Amino acid sequence: MKVLLIGAGTMGAVHAASYSTIKDAELVGIADFSTEKAKALAEETGAQAFSSFEEAMELAGEVDVIDICLPTYLHKEFVIKAAEHADSIICEKPLARSLEEAREIIDACKTKGKRLFVGHVVRFFQEYTRIKELVAAGKVGKPGVVRTSRGGVFPVGSENWYADFEKSGGLVLDLLLHDFDYLRGCFGEVKRVFAKKIPLAEQREYALVTLRFQNGVIAHLEGTWAHQGFSSAIEVAGDEGIIDYNSAKSSPLHLVKKDAETSGAGVEVPESPLKASPYQNELAHFIHCIKTGEEPLVTAEDAYRAIEIATAAQTSCDTGEPVELNKQRIAKG
Repeated sequence: MKVLLIGAGTMGAVHAASYSTIKDAELVGIADFSTEKAKALAEETGAQAFSSFEEAMELAGEVDVIDICLPTYLHKEFVIKAAEHADSIICEKPLARSLEEAREIIDACKTKGKRLFVGHVVRFFQEYTRIKELVAAGKVGKPGVVRTSRGGVFPVGSENWYADFEKSGGLVLDLLLHDFDYLRGCFGEVKRVFAKKIPLAEQREYALVTLRFQNGVIAHLEGTWAHQGFSSAIEVAGDEGIIDYNSAKSSPLHLVKKDAETSGAGVEVPESPLKASPYQNELAHFIHCIKTGEEPLVTAEDAYRAIEIATAAQTSCDTGEPVELNKQRIAKG
């Protein structure tokens, strides 16, 4: 599968390196507004560098997949452009800056008969995959309460676009979206959202979000762009035990059963060896789905629902009131 990558920033570099490990994919071109970035990344990967999307389309030849790794506010424009030139499009999360743009993207790809894949990579982290398996297998009994945390320093992007809320959607859309998607994949649809966000200082942000799922599970999410060093954690408590994962710990993943001795450390699930990075796993999965026609682990509609939760959380931050997801859908027609 011949792949053209649009965007040579941080995520573009991660995707480019990942394609070099996927036997069924060949990265043939990298396009970026910054010619220097495109050339530097192209030299590392053996691809051809282009200074614009249009130049790439003119000179790269026929491609099977176009991978969009651009800032969020550019996703709609370039995914719709990509759908004119390739049968499959991969887009980094979030799919779009708003629900309206996300729906336009999905509809445009459907109309043209093109397949759309969205990079919600947490579903491909081996530790998070294992937690979902343990919960589904009933290892904690009936889950009731979930706690997650995610974050670190304020991200740096070209022209400091993360600091522009209209472009990035801030902490709730860009960062907590990971956990919105993952938890929905584990526990189903969200019924109610309540959130509070604090701008601690310039380019520092902190948020708490509470999700109530339709099955009764309650999740408490913490997101931060105000701490040094990135880390993520999740704890799932059920009536028969607790699963606890914290990336900052040397042995991050534990399963403690209800009947474990209080003085013991519980039953430890070994840390994943990570022979392949989650990004490699994600992109290899997408390429496999493109070749076979299989449905991906994360669909475009899943990506839309994650934005819906983020939109509700931001509305709750703005109004100080909880938001009912069903009512929000009805209001949008």
